[in-house]
Amino acid sequence: MIGKMIGAAIGARVAEKARGGIGGTGGALVGALAVPLLRRVGPFKLVALALGGYAASQMGKKR
Repeated sequence: MIGKMIGAAIGARVAEKARGGIGGTGGALVGALAVPLLRRVGPFKLVALALGGYAASQMGKKR
């Protein structure tokens, strides 16, 4: 429960800072829902997800 609240707070902060983002409320929902999913993912998969997201953002910038 506390993890979901922390995830929601972090998600809201990140969403407010992002350009053209989903807003604070949407970020809080995404953050709260992401916490249980991230707990199930191991450390190697988490690194792979982060690298995949970075690669996708770099490909998007080139276009």
